[in-house]
Order: sequence, then C-alpha cells, then structure tokens
Amino acid sequence: MTTTESVSKKERDGCKGCSADVKVTDEQIQRLISKIKADACVTDELYAKRLEACGNCASLAYETTCMHCGCLVQVRAKLKDKGCPHPQQAVREQWDQSTKLMLTK
Repeated sequence: MTTTESVSKKERDGCKGCSADVKVTDEQIQRLISKIKADACVTDELYAKRLEACGNCASLAYETTCMHCGCLVQVRAKLKDKGCPHPQQAVREQWDQSTKLMLTK
C-alpha cells in the first residue's frame, strides 16, 4: 500500500510501528501553538477551515498527525507559510481554496 492510498482509522491506530507515546495531548499542542509569533499565524477562521480539511483527510493519524509529512496538523494549519503536503492535488486544493477564500474577503 502506498502513502497515497486511503487507510481506515482502525488500520492507522493499529500501527505496529507506533506506540502510545506518539500520541500528543491537546495541552501539548496548545503549548506549541502558543509559541508561534502572531504575525506567522493565519486568522482563526482560516485555521478552522484548514483543520476541517485535515479532519476529513484519510491521511490523518491519531487525530493529530499528517501521514505525509509527520507534522502535527494543528500546528501546521496555524502557520501562514505552510500548505497541505498531500501528494494528490485534489486534496491539497481543499487547503488552497480555504486560503484563497479568506484572502478575497
């Protein structure tokens, strides 16, 4: 199976190469986000749209981790200069469209 193929939630959570210590708590994520400078962040509205796109992606593991780049999506979605790392253009366009909509408002 390639990284571009869909994987069920059960398959992702049952990864034998991963353990409980790869799971990150909300508190840990919020601590990381709090260290990002305000001028490097997207608006709260765009952040919510990006998180929604990630939440609907089959490549999201543990509700926090992108299977394509290994990032914490809550952190990546907050950063202005980051995009979706998914190899399929159709999936990346969800982030791109959210960004374009916010820039035209």
